[in-house]
Amino acid sequence: MLKHKYALIKKLAIIIFVMPILAQSKNIPTTSPYQQFAQLEQAAHGHLAIYAFNSANQQQVNYRSNEPFPFCSTSKLMVIGAVLQQSLAKPELLNKIIHYTQQEVVASGYAPITQQHQIQGMTISQLAQAALNYSDNLAMNLLIRQVGGIESVNYFARSIGDQKFNLTRLEPELNTAIPHDLRDTTTAQAMGQSLFKLSLGMSLPIQYRQLLQTWLKQNTTGKERIKAALPANWLIGDKTGSGAYGTTNDIAIIWSQQCPPLIISIYFTQDKPDAPINNQIIQEATGIILKEFSRQNTCLAKALNS
Repeated sequence: MLKHKYALIKKLAIIIFVMPILAQSKNIPTTSPYQQFAQLEQAAHGHLAIYAFNSANQQQVNYRSNEPFPFCSTSKLMVIGAVLQQSLAKPELLNKIIHYTQQEVVASGYAPITQQHQIQGMTISQLAQAALNYSDNLAMNLLIRQVGGIESVNYFARSIGDQKFNLTRLEPELNTAIPHDLRDTTTAQAMGQSLFKLSLGMSLPIQYRQLLQTWLKQNTTGKERIKAALPANWLIGDKTGSGAYGTTNDIAIIWSQQCPPLIISIYFTQDKPDAPINNQIIQEATGIILKEFSRQNTCLAKALNS
C-alpha cells in the first residue's frame, strides 16, 4: 500500500514541478497563443516573431519578439520618421524637389513610382509616399541620402529609444535576409514600439503623426497580410517587407470603429534562399493576436463580432 502511495506522490511531483520546467526549457510559454505561434512556425518551416500592443489596456502579445529578424522594407518607416523630424526645423523640406538619374532607377531594383517621374523629379513628400505606399526602393535611397545617410537614420532610431534598428545597406541589398546576419535587422518589439511612437505617441508633433497615419493607410502592398485577417469595416495603416529566404513582414496600426488602436508587428523568415513568401502565416498570426486581445477587452470582442 505504501509503495502505491509513494508512486502516486512521485507522479504528482513530476506533473507539478518537472513539466513546467520542461516547458520553460523549450522557451515556449504554456498559454495557448504561444503554443499556436510555435505550431505555425513549425508548420511553415521558418522563424516567426510577434509583437502586438492594445492601446486600450496596454496588453501585449509577444513571441520571440526580442530576437533579430531581417526588416526588409519595413525599414522605410524609420526613414520617413527621420525625414519628418528634419522637416520640423525646415518647414519647406517636404516640398523640396529631388532629381535622380536613370542609372539610379535601374540600380534600385524596384522603382514603380520614381521611374515615372525621372524628367521632372519628385518632392520629398512624394518620395515618402512612394516609399510607404508602393515600397519604391529608389525613393527610400533618395530619402536616406536626404537625411544624411545610413548612420543618420540609425541615430534617429536611437533618438526615439529604438536600440535594435540596424540599417547597414541601401536598397535592394538590404533585402538579402541571410540567416544569422545582423545587418539590416530589427526585432518585432522594437519596430512595433517605434511604429507606436511615430504614429500615435509623442515622437513627432500631431500634424506629422496624422500625416504619417494617412500615408500608412494608403499602402497598396499589404492586402494579403495583416489586412486580410481583419473585419472589412476596420481601418489599417501598414508597411510590408519582403526579401530572400521567404522573408515576409508586416507592421500595422489597426483601428476598429469603436475601440482604441492596436499595434501589430509580425516578422517571418526561412532557411532556404529561394523559399516562397508566406502571406498565410501573417494572416493566421494576426487572427491569434486578435482572439487573445478580445479575451481581455470587451470593446474589441464586440467589434470582432459585429
